[in-house]
Amino acid sequence: MQLYRLLTGPDDSSFCHKVSEALAKGWTLHGSPAYAFDAVTHQLRCAQAVVKSVEGKSYDPSMKLGEQ
Repeated sequence: MQLYRLLTGPDDSSFCHKVSEALAKGWTLHGSPAYAFDAVTHQLRCAQAVVKSVEGKSYDPSMKLGEQ
């Protein structure tokens, strides 16, 4: 089964740590990162898609993808 996540966060080290943690857990970058300016908070926001293949499991909408 192929899993997909879109990681988002502020443009700071916490976002880099979030992506690094996903990579350490076996997730792979999917595509390029995206950036957008949040007009409400006046901050730059980041997004990065990641994917992971998981064998022996079936997809269930209630699964917590970050725990896979």
